[in-house]
Amino acid sequence: MTFSIVGRCAETGQLGIAISSSSIAVGARCPWLRAGVGAVSTQNITLPALGPQILDRLEAGADPADALAQALDSNGYGAYRQVAVIDDQGQTALFTGSEALGVHHAVAGEQCVAAGNLLSSTAVIEAMVEAFEQSAGGLPQRLLAAMHAAMAAGGEAGPVHSAALSVVGDLLWPIVDLRVDWAEQDPIGELQALWQAYKPQLNDYITRALDPTTAPSYGVPGDE
Repeated sequence: MTFSIVGRCAETGQLGIAISSSSIAVGARCPWLRAGVGAVSTQNITLPALGPQILDRLEAGADPADALAQALDSNGYGAYRQVAVIDDQGQTALFTGSEALGVHHAVAGEQCVAAGNLLSSTAVIEAMVEAFEQSAGGLPQRLLAAMHAAMAAGGEAGPVHSAALSVVGDLLWPIVDLRVDWAEQDPIGELQALWQAYKPQLNDYITRALDPTTAPSYGVPGDE
């Protein structure tokens, strides 16, 4: 049903998540990030509340393993959940319940965690971690490289239809928050195209927010 990678850039401290699913609008339910705190992917039979609850505990000083365990214990039905966590120092935690769907797997790598269920094989998750660790470029591109590697390794047991990419840096809001809520085929390819279109404008949107007097114009109606 879903596979994801949660990662951190050791050079910039940015935190990010890339995720894809056979379900509609995976980006609305599963990825949760907080600048300077951590990132959480909550999936399988998703309880969205786990994301902010784990982030709250991380912000209060818990390590990822304790934050994850406490959130699972407080909500019940942990057997149905799959969760991946990374904090702002690159520490990780992961959990897959006994009721996880189909072939499932989760692996922690260097500054990352990949997890998935209803997979074509466990090799999908191994490929994601390897691609993230070996890819060059910024965090968004490394996360996307992991998603492409997942598909090359077989992806889900069935077709995926939605995908999302989110990254936080030093600001309170995500500097990247891109979603493909439904595609009949290749949502990861569509997400890659969105990133390629957004990448040249990323810093301009930050400038617009922080100092409107120096914001560039894009030549759209009303933007002069």
